[in-house]
Amino acid sequence: MTEVRPMGSASASLWEREEEVATITAMVDTLCADRSAPGSLLVLRGEAGLGKTTLLAETRRIAGQRGCTVWSARGGETLRTVPFNVVRQLLQPALVSMVPEEAREYLGDWYDIAGPALGIAEPGDRHADPQGVCEGLVAAVRRLARRDWPLVLTIDDAHWVDQETLYWLSVFAKSLAGLPVLVVVARRPGEISGVSARHLDTVAEAAAHPVTVLSALTPPAVAGLTRATLGEDADAAFCREVWAVTGGNPYDTVELLAKVRDSELGPVEAYAGALRELNRSARGGGLVTRLEELGIDATRFAWAAAILGSDITVGLVAGLATLDHADAVRCAERLRTARILTAPAPGTGRSGAVDLEFVHPLIATAVYNSIPDALRRAMHGIAARIVTDSGRGAAAASRHLLEVHPDADEELVRQLRDAAGEHLAVGAPDAARRCLERALEEPPRPEVHARVLYELGCATFLTAPARTIGHLRTAIGMSGLDEDARVDAVVRLSQALMHNNQMEEAVRTVEAEAARLEPGPARMRLQAVQFMWEGVHAGETTTPGRSERLAALAATCAGRDNSERALLILRGFDAMMRGENAEEVAEISDRALVNGRLAPGLGWTDTEWGVELLLMLASTYAYTDRLDRAESLYTKALRSYESAGWSGGHLVLAHAYVGLAHRRRGRLAAAEKSLRESLRLAERVGRGLPLYWTATCNLVDTLLVRGHVDEAWEVAERHGFTPPYPSTIVLPDPRSVRGRLLLAVGRTKDGINELEAAEKAAASRGHHNPVHVFWAADLARALAAQDPARAARLAVEHRGRAERFGTDTAMGEALRCAAALETGQRAVRLAAQAAAYLESSPCQYEHAAARVEYGVLARSRTDLERGLALARSCGADGLAVRAEAELTAPTGRPATAGLAAPPRGEPGRRPR
Repeated sequence: MTEVRPMGSASASLWEREEEVATITAMVDTLCADRSAPGSLLVLRGEAGLGKTTLLAETRRIAGQRGCTVWSARGGETLRTVPFNVVRQLLQPALVSMVPEEAREYLGDWYDIAGPALGIAEPGDRHADPQGVCEGLVAAVRRLARRDWPLVLTIDDAHWVDQETLYWLSVFAKSLAGLPVLVVVARRPGEISGVSARHLDTVAEAAAHPVTVLSALTPPAVAGLTRATLGEDADAAFCREVWAVTGGNPYDTVELLAKVRDSELGPVEAYAGALRELNRSARGGGLVTRLEELGIDATRFAWAAAILGSDITVGLVAGLATLDHADAVRCAERLRTARILTAPAPGTGRSGAVDLEFVHPLIATAVYNSIPDALRRAMHGIAARIVTDSGRGAAAASRHLLEVHPDADEELVRQLRDAAGEHLAVGAPDAARRCLERALEEPPRPEVHARVLYELGCATFLTAPARTIGHLRTAIGMSGLDEDARVDAVVRLSQALMHNNQMEEAVRTVEAEAARLEPGPARMRLQAVQFMWEGVHAGETTTPGRSERLAALAATCAGRDNSERALLILRGFDAMMRGENAEEVAEISDRALVNGRLAPGLGWTDTEWGVELLLMLASTYAYTDRLDRAESLYTKALRSYESAGWSGGHLVLAHAYVGLAHRRRGRLAAAEKSLRESLRLAERVGRGLPLYWTATCNLVDTLLVRGHVDEAWEVAERHGFTPPYPSTIVLPDPRSVRGRLLLAVGRTKDGINELEAAEKAAASRGHHNPVHVFWAADLARALAAQDPARAARLAVEHRGRAERFGTDTAMGEALRCAAALETGQRAVRLAAQAAAYLESSPCQYEHAAARVEYGVLARSRTDLERGLALARSCGADGLAVRAEAELTAPTGRPATAGLAAPPRGEPGRRPR
């Protein structure tokens, strides 16, 4: 058997790791060779003791030799509940070294969003959006990496990393292609589940290199290590027994050989039988026995260090173990000599005055588990008090508070509620949830219990709507909430039900609570919320008399407070959807504003009413040809969410509706860009949600008017734009859009069926806005050949709805439809009127289409050229191709001079 010798100057744990070290060296060299090189990621996986930590230390050594900046951090078994713990270890040293103004300059707009999570800035007054915080942390590393290139990040014990850091790491790993950073992550297999496991899997999938799986040492390697430690005279039988006892685990091998040396056993076959007993003393029960042999003070010191988990200083341990300083120093030295504690290795990411750490996580686990349960819980309570007294706040103490034995302690409940609030302020709702769930176990006093449930429901609102429903239902069923809190709980419950696709129950919930209250602001708020959910519900039928009741209630409102303003917004949206006179609709909506602006408390990031109400307001303007105001509101939403770091569903909707505004304007390329970004973000939030439908529907609609039919079909197929449709209203009408798509790809029969389904759904809801629900025009065109009588009836009805609604866009579109069904001079006159209306409309694509259609019917080269110019400026590629074809076709007839707008009052043109 050939004995394996270690690489030069390598530690014992690097035996048989030449291949892994070569890989790391090559990755570091690639990073250092070119500042524009893409980043890379390496995942090391292996059981405890196989040398992952040593390989990370070797990574730091190699990187340091080449002049790299190295940031390091590690997870901890007892620290998994501390949000952002590991990312703080990574980034804090670099940021704390800056003066505050420099840190703010480097992080830019992300400072106020990511700064609180990193502990370098005070949190704001409102709850931070977790996704926004994550993106802020990604941006922070990107900016710092440009300053500190070449940059190497190492993360040890990733299986024990907090969930918030793992989420950041999973997102950051996907962006490494454009960033010159090397990330090396070490983890054990298993030992993690749920969301955190999925994040770690995402990290591994992002790595260009396959996961490096570490194996145990071979017998020759163990023999070489044994002889290097105990002397060349160690005989073969002894070396084989060392391997058999340790299984080739490098850590166990090193520990066993150290014990052999301490016990002065000769490395010969005669003593091989003693190896198993020595090995048992190195971990588990044997380690505990060895610890007890060091004395009660040393044992208490080790227990206290295990409770603290990180940032272990002699002073903190002395306070927790109730030892005086001199005794604590002596205990620390004993534990170092016994290889239980050691000084922290340089460059491991530990910040502050840290005196000690456990030699290996296996030892830390064994010591922690050896503490009697009651004593362990009590020590966590003392540790929480020490942390709180040091001024670090309830959130810092919360990991200890979570472990204290429940005892109906009012003060503990208060501290946990405070900690939850601090966690929410930095974007850690799961940490807040854990604190509030633990507070319920205490339990709180009856008069506080409902309030804790309410806070828990708010904490889980973004991450677990199903849990939110249960918490808030229970809170509402208990006493302890004052009227304002109860109303707010009911509203939030209805929002959670709506987001959980339980729309009918959301309506019933607010309706029942409103009926319980006397007339006043609280009842009016609930009535407004009820009307709002009924307004966005896309069920088979509408509530009988809803629009009439809403109109009557809104007629009493002058916009004196936000409840009245909400009712005016809802009335305007309902009237717009029903196709009532657009000027009157806009006037109602204007009454909801204060000097043309959103009222205080009704801003995009205000949480009392939610985003749905303001989207209704902006969309009412969008479909009544008030696009300036609509676009201003949509753009304000986008800027507000970006500056606040809200990058979840709110940002999805903002991009989608900015895209809708571009689409209505005729800026089709800009619309497509916004909508693709919306859909990209929606993929992260979750498929099947109403916001996902909004992004997909608008993108399909935009691609169709651009003439990109194949792309529209591909998007529809890939993103599930097929029945069944969501239970909430989507703008524009998805059935109408899908019907148009089916006609465009040549599936005429299916398209007609879909448009007829749109007709039925719109009629059942009373939605007769011809611009939003445009099925009639497309259906009339599709039926023109096979059922001209029905097509003509549809066109007449469509024009009647357009005249009732009264916008230039509605009239122009209705006249385009009528012209498509006529021939000869009547078709020319109708097309002329359509083009004249749409010239006054803010919708430039529709104007371009009408201009081309008139040019074709009237054989007007001037109008075809004008239509072509408009189509090109809109990005309507398909329409431009058609116009070009008409212009180059040999007609043999001279072009007309152009289109003269019909005089006011001419039939087909409403008097002004």
